[in-house]
Amino acid sequence: MTASGTATRRPDARTLLEEVLDAGSFRPWDSALVAVAAGPEYRAELAAAQQRAGTDEAVITGEGTIHGRRVAVAACEFGFLGGTVGVAAAERLTQAIERATRERLPLLAAPTSGGTRMQEGTIAFLQMVKIVQALEAHRQARLPYLVYLRHPTTGGVYASWGSLGQVTGAEPGALIGFLGPRVYEALYGEPFPTGVQQAENLYRLGLLDAVVPVERVAEVAARALDVLCAPAVGVPMPPPLAREHLADVPAWDSIQRTRRLERPRVRDLLTTAARSVTELSGTHAGEREPALVVALARFGSSPCVVLGQDAPRSAGAPLGPGGLREARRGMRLAAELGLPLLTVIDTAGAALSKEAEEGGLAGEIARCLADLVTLPAPSLCLLLGQGAGGAALALLPTDRVLAAQHAWLAPLPPEGASEILYRNVDHAPELADRQGVRSLDLLADGIVDRIVAERPDAADEPRAFLGRLGVVIEHELATLLRRDPVERMAARHQRYRRLGLPPQ
Repeated sequence: MTASGTATRRPDARTLLEEVLDAGSFRPWDSALVAVAAGPEYRAELAAAQQRAGTDEAVITGEGTIHGRRVAVAACEFGFLGGTVGVAAAERLTQAIERATRERLPLLAAPTSGGTRMQEGTIAFLQMVKIVQALEAHRQARLPYLVYLRHPTTGGVYASWGSLGQVTGAEPGALIGFLGPRVYEALYGEPFPTGVQQAENLYRLGLLDAVVPVERVAEVAARALDVLCAPAVGVPMPPPLAREHLADVPAWDSIQRTRRLERPRVRDLLTTAARSVTELSGTHAGEREPALVVALARFGSSPCVVLGQDAPRSAGAPLGPGGLREARRGMRLAAELGLPLLTVIDTAGAALSKEAEEGGLAGEIARCLADLVTLPAPSLCLLLGQGAGGAALALLPTDRVLAAQHAWLAPLPPEGASEILYRNVDHAPELADRQGVRSLDLLADGIVDRIVAERPDAADEPRAFLGRLGVVIEHELATLLRRDPVERMAARHQRYRRLGLPPQ
């Protein structure tokens, strides 16, 4: 998501926390600062910084509520020596992270910093290690960590606690980068290229999930936390679902229906059938696939991480290795927080190009398969439309698989299979039938567990179809959340181990 509108406001740390947290809810955690070695000149700098900034150090910490939810917070004050972090600030931040972990609180961090405090030298530089160590313990406790990067955020702060958020946003126009522009110019004798380190550019490159003004931080954080803080147990169980009668539609007919431009896609599903939706962006490693959706969402009371392709059918936009790496980010997030994962398959196939080969497409398909079959979190796949080739297979192996009535799954589009076997595409309808690609065949073969009816075509009744689909997804996710994890993982292993073999 990107911001628009009026000029960017850049509040100080206390004002920021007052605006993001519910009115009157902030409670400071800051205790006395640890003593650091400081000569007369540095002591004078610290005293002047305290008077100028109105804070005793460059980091303030505490707790409050966002839309009624208790959260831990940490914010930098740039007015205190450029928000730089030395031993005292790092110790304060580390203690806050450790307290948030003990009290099982989500953490919202709002850095703005020039990085390591040069007055303290190497010992300050090494403080980033203990901050990261505390954050990893917080994340391993399955607790959410949200980051809001402010202008500017550079150096070791960006290269440590500024870059580890499960969801990361930034101020509009904020300068964000590892190397400060002044340092670059001093070292190399020329200005750093303009625009590279701007928040909006980092969002385009998949390094940020959002660019939002401070006025919207509470709204965005509350929506994300509504999913990230969802309990792993205790989700209400929807009433049982009745099985529907399904017409025996020829495979080729179904395939043609899934190619209709009007057919609903994954973003339509999220808009119509889900709530508390937060779209994420990119791999956070410099790759972004606009046709791939990674989002946090709730279907009814059931929370999940969603990932799936949403490319316009007219444009094709096959999934490449970068898109699959982005999908794997969603898988890691589900594993880290113990949230169910919903994968949505609607793809005409993986990218077939020089760039895809050199980018490691085959390896990324393999790694997606490995991540999914071993994912500790519950997982659900939805075959929504087309399911061709490795890009479909990469998102398939989950605990349960749903299919829209006309959805299909095949090693290649039927035209491709016909070309391989007959050197023409004329046999595509016949091969679609012989290969068992349609939903009813997949159900009979144990690949699909449940089919959601189209009456007669999702493209002609999108809202009604997506409504039915949302109810089924909520029910399936709630059921998975109730299963014993050891039993669920064993069943997943057996499911794919026995595929294609006769019943025992």
